[in-house]
Amino acid sequence: MAVFAVISNPAIADVLRDPRVWRGAANEQAAAFEPSGHAALDAALPHRGWTQGALTEILFDADGIGELDLVLPALARLTRQRRHVVLVATPYLPYPPAWCAREVDLGYLHCVETQSDIEALWAAEQCLRSGVCAAVLCWPRQASDRALRRLQVAAESGGALGFVFRGARAAANPSPAATRIQLRAGEGTSARILKCRGAHPPARPVPLRAATMRVG
Repeated sequence: MAVFAVISNPAIADVLRDPRVWRGAANEQAAAFEPSGHAALDAALPHRGWTQGALTEILFDADGIGELDLVLPALARLTRQRRHVVLVATPYLPYPPAWCAREVDLGYLHCVETQSDIEALWAAEQCLRSGVCAAVLCWPRQASDRALRRLQVAAESGGALGFVFRGARAAANPSPAATRIQLRAGEGTSARILKCRGAHPPARPVPLRAATMRVG
């Protein structure tokens, strides 16, 4: 039969101050993160920004509703720090003047063109795993649970920010990504956090900037 010792106040405070006492916690080590640049979103995410070494899925109904605006502040900051950012299988050719206007250093921005989703997912995995890329963005038309799991593991291995952009219909399926965010357009754009490792998703959507400059 187990025996439990009961420690009454104020003795318990003295016990907890003893350095030999281990105090368990759900998240003992603070996760490294990169601020998203959106104050409301950072406040809603458990690590106060994009978690490094993790995959984030960004789901949206239509192109151009703010999916790039969501990540551009972080990308600009990373490239200004002379850290490499890779775009894999972008649906549209990036327009350099627009990226420069958002303070992205094009010298550290790289584009990878592919012929199929298999190639795109492979290229994204290699970049995430390399350890030399600060962030990798990928736009696969189709991605299996196994493929996304490989990207999540690769991001953990390389310590990179991984972003996968997919259609909103994918929200109906489970995903191994650490974070899932669905964008919705209305009067401005809002972000519903569907999943965030380390905390329960907030019940309400997070309002983003009502008016921002779109880039492509």
